Amino acid sequence: MQIASKIKVLILDDDTFMLKLLTRMLAKQGYTTVSACDNGRDALKRIDHADTCPDLILLDLNMPDMDGIEFVRFLVDRNYHGNLVLVSGEDERMLKTAERLVHAHKIPMLGYLHKPVKPEKLSELLQKWEPYSATTQKQASKKIYGATEIQSAILNHELVNYYQPKVSVTTGDVIGVETLVRWHHPEDGLILPDRFIHIAEQHGLINDLTGLVLKQALAQAKIWHQSGQILRVAINVSMDNLASLDFQDFVVKLVTENGLPPQKITLEVTESQLMGSDTRIPLEILTRLRLKRFHLSIDDFGTGHSSMAQLRDIPFSELKIDQGFVHRAWMDDTLRAIYDASLSMAKQLGMEVVAEGVEDRNDWELLRQTGCDYAQGNFVSVPLLPTDFSRWVEEWQSRVRDGLIVVSATS
Repeated sequence: MQIASKIKVLILDDDTFMLKLLTRMLAKQGYTTVSACDNGRDALKRIDHADTCPDLILLDLNMPDMDGIEFVRFLVDRNYHGNLVLVSGEDERMLKTAERLVHAHKIPMLGYLHKPVKPEKLSELLQKWEPYSATTQKQASKKIYGATEIQSAILNHELVNYYQPKVSVTTGDVIGVETLVRWHHPEDGLILPDRFIHIAEQHGLINDLTGLVLKQALAQAKIWHQSGQILRVAINVSMDNLASLDFQDFVVKLVTENGLPPQKITLEVTESQLMGSDTRIPLEILTRLRLKRFHLSIDDFGTGHSSMAQLRDIPFSELKIDQGFVHRAWMDDTLRAIYDASLSMAKQLGMEVVAEGVEDRNDWELLRQTGCDYAQGNFVSVPLLPTDFSRWVEEWQSRVRDGLIVVSATS
């Protein structure tokens, strides 16, 4: 955290009392370089000059003439590099919508504050502030990779599977893992899939990529099974993989060669990808795999545009509630409503339910109290290499014995 007195803060609010109150709060917390404006046009004039351009803006949403949303658009036009804190008397849903818009514009946002503003909440958000050089350095590190590099990574087996555990919420038993591919780049280190999966799909490389992931995952599943760890292994499948009827035969052949029961293999299809205009081939593949007792999971449920149709048309056995509706649902009424509706619908359809993005004890408690089947997320474990899995199992079992399940059941 930088010295507060060196951070230039601009307060934009049409309420004179609020301007004085926030200025006083900031001064008490050591922020002495503070300016205040009661309208957007005057604020933009300050931003247009280097000597008065703020590092941080406290922005009211609901103002006459130029509201906070319109003001953000003008910030985008000016390529503003500072941080924002939204301050408003609007309800939680409105603030969250505004927050998503700010993030979509790629303006760094520390969070939002409800009016009347509490000094401790203001202080908590301001502690997150970082100078522009730090944030731009992070963004600059996101190198763009091309199809040739990804093809080389596939051929050279630079793509490595990590496995994130899934556990029973009721018993704490480890029931399975989700396979998450990572690129061990020889120069750039560990690259996450959001940096290369879409490139593979755009350039016709996704079948080769998924094939490699499947082979590695099923070989690892065989090792676990032979050692007595009968885990259900899930693998993500792209809709592009489901464009050819050969994919079903490829999966069945791999499972048979590794001596694995199909019941212990789950294919996860991201809900936002389902389905194109011609559903015949994907529907045939998924139905035939289900007939052979493979599990089918609808992943990231709630993030697409036709969720109900997918549940109607495809014989899914598992529903994964997207992490965006799980984490903090215990304190957010909107998230809780979506979480509850997803859980209830899946139960009525006879599906197992996995909650993704379980980040803390409060998330875990929500799952336990609502009867969710399985949990996945950093509260349970980050994605692991196979060499770290046995050690984690011992640690997790110790956590369970120490009261993770028993204590919560009596709370």
